Amino acid sequence: MTLGPSPDGAQTLPAPLVARTVRVDPEDLPADLMDLLPPEGGNAWVRRGDGLVAWGEVAALRTEGEDRFADADAAWRTAMAHAVVRDEVRLPGTGPVAFASFAFADDSPAGGILVVPRVVVGRRGEDAWLTTVDVGAMAPAARLEPTEPPLGPGDVTYRPGGLSPDAWRSAVAEAVAAIRAGRLDKVVLARDVEARTAHPLDPRWVLHRLATDYPGCWTFSVGGLVGATPELLVRSEKGLVTSRVLAGTIRRTGDDDADLAHAGVLAHSSKDLEEHEYAVASLTRALEPFCSSTNVPETPFVLHLPNVLHLATDVTGVLGEEGTSSLALAAALHPTAAVAGTPTADAVTLLARLERMDRGRYAGPVGWLGADGDGEWGIGLRSAELDADDQHRLRLFAGCGIVAASVPDSELAESEAKLEPMRHALGED
Repeated sequence: MTLGPSPDGAQTLPAPLVARTVRVDPEDLPADLMDLLPPEGGNAWVRRGDGLVAWGEVAALRTEGEDRFADADAAWRTAMAHAVVRDEVRLPGTGPVAFASFAFADDSPAGGILVVPRVVVGRRGEDAWLTTVDVGAMAPAARLEPTEPPLGPGDVTYRPGGLSPDAWRSAVAEAVAAIRAGRLDKVVLARDVEARTAHPLDPRWVLHRLATDYPGCWTFSVGGLVGATPELLVRSEKGLVTSRVLAGTIRRTGDDDADLAHAGVLAHSSKDLEEHEYAVASLTRALEPFCSSTNVPETPFVLHLPNVLHLATDVTGVLGEEGTSSLALAAALHPTAAVAGTPTADAVTLLARLERMDRGRYAGPVGWLGADGDGEWGIGLRSAELDADDQHRLRLFAGCGIVAASVPDSELAESEAKLEPMRHALGED
């Protein structure tokens, strides 16, 4: 059921939603929760084997424009105010849950989508649960058996998206010139690559491989956007707020000794430290109005992923105003300097001109929220947008932070490294 504005213009969800969560034995669940997803697809938010998977659809709410976050948040609050909930587990992710993904830009036709699934299965350490949701009546019991495994996509061909590699190098050079001229401090330029598969793409194939290859990332699937993001935009849980900033990247070589040396270089790189500092400062300024206190480490750490090394900082805070939802926090933080630039408004204007594409929901918030407003939101990075009308086509995305010291050839190489997770996820080996 796809919903939009009611006659008075407000975004609505059906009422009353009726949800029941029961405890299940973790031994009854497959090691990979995504084995439960049906061939027609579903939603996922999984890291290190824990998280949520969901399927079926009670409702899907679409929003648009600069109010896309607020409209979705208000609709969810209203629905929860009238919901009938029986939750026997009472952990983050139990009870009714909505999955959502939002466009990067206010004027993107991709807008936002909030999905209320019919069945949600969750696991958190030694706890596991099953939630069923329906409208007006309790939903019937759901299965917990693994589905048939997905088939591979066959041969995959790639071609440039909005810009060719040479044109993107030129865009990087133009961005560097603008920065050196003092028009802004940093801009994050993204590029897209179009992929075409020989066989219809089963998104579960991609999700399985991403979760296996990048267990430390948040593997997600919401509204046709799939990926494995290393960047947690915000988590809100019982008054504690957490956010991870990633900015500053170097490609791994596959040689442990060389990568250790590269980590040392990254940790002392003035270019990467400058880029990272802008991102941390931007996020902290956006978070502070909502928190009674915040903690920002003085120096970043190096996050090791299979394909790249990142400078990373984990910012924490204590929520100051009760009732602020995780989605409201995500909206306030978006876009961060890590995906837009500094100053943000100037960077967004420049990247819109230089990228020659609509990012859609790439680099926008993606995640879930529960009945109490708590939830987890990542930034839709290391991701691909599935074509709703063509099961053989999808767009892959990658972006790089450009500062005064950036070199176009190096930034192109970094973007290729960031495309590698999705390219490998589409492979057959």
